[in-house]
Amino acid sequence: MDGAVDGERHGIGNDTVARIWHDHELKPWRVATFKISTEPHFEEKLVDVVGLYLDPPERAVVFSFDEKTQWQALNRTQPSLPMTPGRAGTTTHDYKRNGTTDLFAALNLTTGEVAHDTRKRHTGRDVLEFFKLINLHVLRDLDLHVVLDYNLSAHKAPEIKRWLAHPKRARWHLHFTPTSSSWLNLEAWFKLLTERRLRRGVFNSVVVLVDAIDMWVEHRNNDPKPFIWHKTAEEIITKVKRGRTALTEAKSVTHH
Repeated sequence: MDGAVDGERHGIGNDTVARIWHDHELKPWRVATFKISTEPHFEEKLVDVVGLYLDPPERAVVFSFDEKTQWQALNRTQPSLPMTPGRAGTTTHDYKRNGTTDLFAALNLTTGEVAHDTRKRHTGRDVLEFFKLINLHVLRDLDLHVVLDYNLSAHKAPEIKRWLAHPKRARWHLHFTPTSSSWLNLEAWFKLLTERRLRRGVFNSVVVLVDAIDMWVEHRNNDPKPFIWHKTAEEIITKVKRGRTALTEAKSVTHH
């Protein structure tokens, strides 16, 4: 939205328009993004996952699992300048790529600790190896409930299905999030890692990048915070229904 255009339209100056926006806390230039899931079984999966978060079963450990693929080891073409009084820190817009790594992470909802691993790829075999890592570190008399994205092919690979089908893995239970619903698992955790450690980092190699990730995770695990989910499935479904209605109305207006 252009303040000059609005001012001309209403016969007032740009400063007046800016003052009105400020007084009413209006920021018409900002646009928030959203994506409403078209998953046919959206409500069923949502109720399952949110129910698990709000009321986890007894004698069980609940993990929220996700992966960040092709995380790049980036090095800026020129040194960044630190923040000084009156000036924000600055960094070059371009960078050098020094390889990639794939990060696997599983958040223990009760303790807030995160189990993680970095690997060169994210095949079904790599996911299986991470599952085995989790299985090894959870007491044998506890069930395992894992929330994950079903849409990634590696999560439903034949080797994973065979491994889970074994009687020794009867304690494993997978809960799949609906499509376009990354907010139901580790999206916020990956965002924190990006903003607080990686975005301004300098990584001359994948080894340096992996070391930075390891140290950040270890530091947070020294003082973990339990994962607490607040919204009920009913509240979320109501909001999604309003969004779908708004989209339908917007499409109707556009088509006319």
